[in-house]
Amino acid sequence: MSSTALILASGSATRAALLTQVRLPFEVSPARVDEAAIRASLAADGAAPRDVADALAEAKARKASGRHPDRLVLGSDQVLVHDREILAKPESREQAAAQLARLAGQTHDLLSAAVLYEGGAPVWRHITRARLTMHALTPAEIEEYLSRTWPGVADSVGGYKIEEEGLALFSNIEGDQATILGLPLLPLLSYLRLRGTVRA
Repeated sequence: MSSTALILASGSATRAALLTQVRLPFEVSPARVDEAAIRASLAADGAAPRDVADALAEAKARKASGRHPDRLVLGSDQVLVHDREILAKPESREQAAAQLARLAGQTHDLLSAAVLYEGGAPVWRHITRARLTMHALTPAEIEEYLSRTWPGVADSVGGYKIEEEGLALFSNIEGDQATILGLPLLPLLSYLRLRGTVRA
C-alpha cells in the first residue's frame, strides 16, 4: 500500500506492528491523556462501555491533532467488559491473578475503538467487538501462567496476550485478531481506501 503517512497517537507497539504489517505508512506521536479521569467521569454519567472506548480514542486523536493540525491522526483504545463492568489493566501481578480468576470459565468482550482527526475535527470513528471465552483455570494454572508471562502482560487489559501463549487460555474466540489486539484495522483500511488515502 502507499499513503501519506498518518499520525498514530499512541505509543502501543502492538498497534504500530499492525499498521506495519499492512504496510500503512505512519509516524508515532503518543498523546498522553488522563485515562482514569475520563473513565471515572463517564462512569459517573452512566456511559456505556462502547462510549468509554470511543471517548478514550477520541481524546488521544484530538490531543495529537493539536500538534499536527494538517495531518490525519489516528487515536485508538480498547476496553474489556465482563458482567457489564469495565476492567482496567492490572497494576500488579496480584491484580492480574485476580482478574484472570474472575475471567476464567467466563465470556468477556473486547471493544476496540478508533477515531481519525483531520484539521482539528473528527472525520471517522469505528468500534469493533470480539467475544472471548476462557477455560476454567485453577489458581495454580494462573500462577504458572503469570510466572512465565509477568510483567509482559501488564500492558494488556485482560492480563493475557492472545498473540502469545495466552491463546491457550481460551476455548472460543469470536472476532478478528486486530480487534483483539486493540485496533479496528479492517474498517480503518476500508475507510482509507474509500477516501483514496491508500491503495493496493
